[in-house]
Amino acid sequence: MDKYNANEAKTYRNLPQHENGLVRDAEDDYSEEFPQFGELFKFRHGCCSEKMIKKRLPILSWLPHYNRQYLVQDIVAGLTVGLTVIPQGIAYAVVAGLEPQYGLYSAFIGCFVYFVFGSCKDITIGPTAIMSLMVQVHVANLGPSFALLATFLSGCIILVLGLLNLGFLVQFISMPVTAGFTSAAAITIASGQIKSLLGLPGSSNEFLDSWANVIENIHLTKLWDSVLGIGTIVLLLSMMQLKNMKGPWKTFGKYVALARNAIVVICGTVLAYYLSTDGVAPFDLTGNVTSGFPPMQPPPFSAVVNNQTYSFPDMVYQLGTSVIALPLIAILESIAIAKAFSKGKTIDATQEMIALGLCNIVGSFFASLPVTGSFTRTAVNNSSGVRTQAGGITTGLIVLLALGLLAGTFFYIPKAVLAAVIIAAMFFMVEFHAAAEIWRTKKIDIIPLFATLMSCLFLGLEYGMIIGIGVNMCFVLYQTSRPNIAHCIQRIGNVDMLVITPDQSLIYSSAEYLKARVVKLSQQNLVDLVVIDGAAINHIDTTVAKILASIVEDLKMQERPVLFWNWQRPVQHTAFRLHEELFVPLFKCGHSLEEIVKQWSLDNRIEA
Repeated sequence: MDKYNANEAKTYRNLPQHENGLVRDAEDDYSEEFPQFGELFKFRHGCCSEKMIKKRLPILSWLPHYNRQYLVQDIVAGLTVGLTVIPQGIAYAVVAGLEPQYGLYSAFIGCFVYFVFGSCKDITIGPTAIMSLMVQVHVANLGPSFALLATFLSGCIILVLGLLNLGFLVQFISMPVTAGFTSAAAITIASGQIKSLLGLPGSSNEFLDSWANVIENIHLTKLWDSVLGIGTIVLLLSMMQLKNMKGPWKTFGKYVALARNAIVVICGTVLAYYLSTDGVAPFDLTGNVTSGFPPMQPPPFSAVVNNQTYSFPDMVYQLGTSVIALPLIAILESIAIAKAFSKGKTIDATQEMIALGLCNIVGSFFASLPVTGSFTRTAVNNSSGVRTQAGGITTGLIVLLALGLLAGTFFYIPKAVLAAVIIAAMFFMVEFHAAAEIWRTKKIDIIPLFATLMSCLFLGLEYGMIIGIGVNMCFVLYQTSRPNIAHCIQRIGNVDMLVITPDQSLIYSSAEYLKARVVKLSQQNLVDLVVIDGAAINHIDTTVAKILASIVEDLKMQERPVLFWNWQRPVQHTAFRLHEELFVPLFKCGHSLEEIVKQWSLDNRIEA
């Protein structure tokens, strides 16, 4: 039974807690407590419990149960991933505009850190094409110090976001925006490698500048670089099909397909070595790769570029939006990959963010680029049958072995082969299938996809991502500001009613629209009573409460009484706190509409 009526509205708030055996019900107390912000910072018991420690150090959960039978599978998977990451690391360092060894520096430390803190056995952490491209502009203008500082800052931001459980922020990046960003990054990266594929001069990796450079220097195309590069792409795509082989060659085809990048790089290196005459090869070569392990030292917090000294604030200012864009993209990539390979298991996004943040922070002390989960290498890891995170140890050791013993051989790697490796990988990053799915599912969602794609190509990845999110948020804001408002005419007894039903919660952006619709519908339909059904409304704010009061006054001028039916108590209480005397008699709940109208009709006749 509804506890509110017109006579009780003024006296109810003065009802003592105990009076004549009556107790004021807690649900009838519509006062609002001030938020207890101190609770956010209160020390929570159990954060150092055994359960929490194992949750934050996953190695303590799986290592004690490690089966020796897993060892061979982890070693094979780690070796396969290692042979994949070495040519990719070198290639991604080239994308970032850095010397090749930086790609290898970025490829090993994440493996060791993730071994301890990672919660997904399949994920491999290391350099990726997108992350390399996003630091390229800073490296080109200001040198490697800015890339290393970006790694450290990205790690700190990711770690803090993880500790504060703010991973939900990536939920504001929708699937169309992600598809547009990934496709644009793939097209930009591939465009930047065309010059190396054809043996052209130039250093730009931006989409428009890359093609302008190709057009300007197309007459300088080198025949043998072009033949080698295009032939390598054809070979890579052909080798990829070997994984579909049947019969006795199935296993052989599978591992050739997995190791295809390493195979073509080795073949290209051997070919360049044997065709070299007096140290001059028919192809453009990678050149000297500094051997040995990277120096362990803090990331640079100041830098000198062209005789100009940059302090730490100056460096952060120069990095600009990348300080935010890099960690968000890293989180998005890594969490998406973890979900893709979880096979139905729950992903601890917080732990993945903590692990990724630590990988970047520790990596910055070893001259690493910003790193995140790699979809390509994670797929290789999974296909190779990895059983635990221990597979990453083998991968890290293989990279260290290459740095220590094989750096000299990297001199003969043709740039055209590395460009072919990158371009072949980019073919599968352009999400044509995602665009087709979006068009088939919800055609209007193609707008944020193309807005993101075009903005990323012509303005840059960071700005493109922001624009894509902004366009998508405009759609969300429009939907929240234009709720669907159904209406119907009902007759109960002698009372003709206009029943108006909004289909979602109401916020300030939808308040005026609601008022306009209600007033217009009441003018178009001459009825005895207007009923606003709030069954679907879980929340209103101050603006909406004020507009509801305005609706009551406007309908009163039309001589249209109004009732609010079926509104939830928290929503009612918001209105009561604004104007108790006005709203308490108008809100009705706990009865059928027929009962409420009959009671209203009876009250109306009594008053008359």
